[in-house]
Amino acid sequence: MSMPLVDVRDLKVYFGSKRRPVRAVDGVSLTIGRGESVGLVGESGCGKSTLGRTILGIEKIHEGRILFDGQDIEGFKGSTLKAFRRQAQMIFQDPFGSLNPRMTVGQAIVEVLKVHGEKSKERRWDRAAELFRAVGLEPAYLRRYPHEFSGGQRQRIGIARALAVKPSLLIADEPVSALDVSVQVQILNLMNDLKKAMNLSYLFVAHDLAVVRYVSDRIDVMYLGKIVESSPAPELYVRPAHPYTEALLSAVPDVGKGLRSRKEGSRRIVLKGDIPSATKVISGCPFHTRCHRAKMPRCGQEVPALRQVAPGHFSACHFAEEVSGR
Repeated sequence: MSMPLVDVRDLKVYFGSKRRPVRAVDGVSLTIGRGESVGLVGESGCGKSTLGRTILGIEKIHEGRILFDGQDIEGFKGSTLKAFRRQAQMIFQDPFGSLNPRMTVGQAIVEVLKVHGEKSKERRWDRAAELFRAVGLEPAYLRRYPHEFSGGQRQRIGIARALAVKPSLLIADEPVSALDVSVQVQILNLMNDLKKAMNLSYLFVAHDLAVVRYVSDRIDVMYLGKIVESSPAPELYVRPAHPYTEALLSAVPDVGKGLRSRKEGSRRIVLKGDIPSATKVISGCPFHTRCHRAKMPRCGQEVPALRQVAPGHFSACHFAEEVSGR
């Protein structure tokens, strides 16, 4: 097998004091292949955005390693760090907040090109026009300011800026959650088209399983700083192998049976209580305090390993086969 573009190994990212650290990311391992789109889903506060920011080098690593194209990102300094910044870019949740209101959108893109070494002013503006066309906007709009665009248009501008330096990896942090549903579909289709045209790799962070299905080859489900399930996208929607994923899927609307395949007799699963504090050390399975299937003593005593239950399908549940119906 070829080397993955991103290889996260037993990553831990902690905040706060040493006595009572916030375990935002607590032993996560995942890979993103070249040209692959990985969806990362979970409730707010589970650590998925922190994981994305750490891959970009924005947050500090407490333990573990992140390899980018086979190289440890903690060793990047000077020119190697700048080269890494060209290869890995981010699309933010709030397209308006990520744009400088005092700069035209063209200046926002041109500035990126200038920082990364493009000396010709003419080539910088030509590249900006090319990027606008690639995301479905008229180059004549380059002279306008962010407030003159709709939310969907601003997100297209954010995508254009992220693509300015021809990256190989885009980390999209809830890129459509602030948009109307009809606009969400347009942005997701655009991201799929760009992925194919430019052979991009995505880490698509979201809380909505219905959204990530449109753009993901594989989906990792995160709960309380840990990956609890990892599966090829089609398999996850048909045979979830973790109770948390099962509950998330039960909340996805089944309009015309187009979003997912419901099992016969399936029902809406309502999780009890809130996600526990990331400062607490929970014995046993981190999900057992809310799990609708936790009936055995071992659920509160043994931490389940992330194990393979089918080809390419992993689950951190003692009863994964029972959950998936295998």
